[in-house]
Amino acid sequence: MPRKPKKGYFVRGQFIAEGSAEDIALKAELKGGDEPSRTDLKRESAELQKLGESLLTLRADLMQRLQLPEKLLEALADAKRITNFEGKRRQMQFVGKLMRGLDEDALQAVRDALDEQRQGSASEALALHRAEQWRDRLITNDEALQEWLAAHPETDTQQLRALIRQARKDAPADRDAVSRGLAPRHGRAYREIFQLVRQQLEQEGPPPGFAPSP
Repeated sequence: MPRKPKKGYFVRGQFIAEGSAEDIALKAELKGGDEPSRTDLKRESAELQKLGESLLTLRADLMQRLQLPEKLLEALADAKRITNFEGKRRQMQFVGKLMRGLDEDALQAVRDALDEQRQGSASEALALHRAEQWRDRLITNDEALQEWLAAHPETDTQQLRALIRQARKDAPADRDAVSRGLAPRHGRAYREIFQLVRQQLEQEGPPPGFAPSP
């Protein structure tokens, strides 16, 4: 996927990335000092610790692609195992400290990987929602079957028709008993229609123009 542009600004035609040595030096110059303020350091530390916390949720394949330092990977693995609140807090502070050792390119790669995971989650959620809508329409509306077959002619028509008939037979008559947990909500055919539709939609990918929210 295309890499997001780094955050920063231009000074005399030169791009200055936020957090870079040039950025820190310019800010120090504007403040009349050689070192970043304690407030700047505290804010940067908090941002990096938060970024490190996000890494705890990153998929294994995306994590492997980052090729992070072994010490940081071990610290993240330890953080996942710690259940004590105070112990977890101290461990994440340590993770934040290790994150400060990464250069800007490595930090941007981490942000890109997290963005990629969020986009994938949004796409998957959309596919599930579309599959649920199609399943319900196929069971309740006779015209929906023709619409589906027109859009997906490779579908096993006989199999889908049989599943729809069975799902309609299995539909619970006593909705009150279902709501109180005294009768099954749906049968096997209902779930199989969902799986059939979902697999077909996943092969097609998201609809044209789909753009996950950031």
